[in-house]
Amino acid sequence: MSVDAPHIDAIRKLREQLGDDIVRTPLLQCTGIEDELDNGTRVFGKLEFLQRTGTFKARGALSVVSQLTAAQRAQGVTAVSAGNHAIAVAYAAKTFGVHAKLVMISTANPLRVAACRALGAEVIMAGDAHAAFARVEAIRDEEGRFFVHPFEGPGIAAGTGTLGLEICEQCGDFDVVLVPVGGGGLIAGVANAVRQLRPQCRVIGIEPFGADSMYRSFESGKPEAVDSVQTIADSLGAPFAAPYSFELCRRNVERIVRIDDDAIARAMGFLFRRMKIAVEPACAAATSALLGPLRDELAGRRVVLVFCGSNIDWDTWRSQAILA
Repeated sequence: MSVDAPHIDAIRKLREQLGDDIVRTPLLQCTGIEDELDNGTRVFGKLEFLQRTGTFKARGALSVVSQLTAAQRAQGVTAVSAGNHAIAVAYAAKTFGVHAKLVMISTANPLRVAACRALGAEVIMAGDAHAAFARVEAIRDEEGRFFVHPFEGPGIAAGTGTLGLEICEQCGDFDVVLVPVGGGGLIAGVANAVRQLRPQCRVIGIEPFGADSMYRSFESGKPEAVDSVQTIADSLGAPFAAPYSFELCRRNVERIVRIDDDAIARAMGFLFRRMKIAVEPACAAATSALLGPLRDELAGRRVVLVFCGSNIDWDTWRSQAILA
């Protein structure tokens, strides 16, 4: 498939246009992780959980909604999500004075549902990820709302590309970026931007075994789906990969590394103990891979971890994290 990737100049322009509607999140050296590895690896964390709405998703949602015509804005927007993308679309809609009607999966954290409603969005609950996608497509067709896809399309890639741009501006020298993978919108945009600015940099995706559609897509050479999502990292629980983001990943991502839920849960506990942050499972994915399957391979390298976001309540965190 031939697709046009957002050029770095367009990504820079978008970042300027979005201004203070998104935060230039900090990039800090993670000495606690370095001490645990004890193998010469230098680790830097892009703290995107400090972004507006609590995740990177605000970048893509604002990018897409900002480009809608007046007629499209008048019709309103719709979106589907386990929570974080829904919150981001609600935020973008409020920012630009657009009504949002959102479909959320029934297992979505109540904290995220409440956040959407607090931003003025209408929320509809659906059974699982496949049912939710079917419902949002019906809303799009029946009501004429613009569907803000959670991970597909040049608008999303340009938005998440602003995160890759910031990494390159904030970190003078790095060898590898580890990026959590759900549907692929984050890693597609980050990798596209980073590889334009740092062609020698490696970008590796981190995906849970229970939602490994991008791993399967890399294996087969075409976008693949999973029958069901089985992971605590619900923010990475996309049921399928899509053509545009898959193609950008195939161009710019070295490979996808899978991790299990126990590794993610242990990383959540580790980050709490060593960095004093309580993050959702998706946010711990990159750390779990560096402490686990990539530990020896990346020894002595300069590694950037994308801490993609964290919208989680204390009771849920406590039930999922492994503190031992």
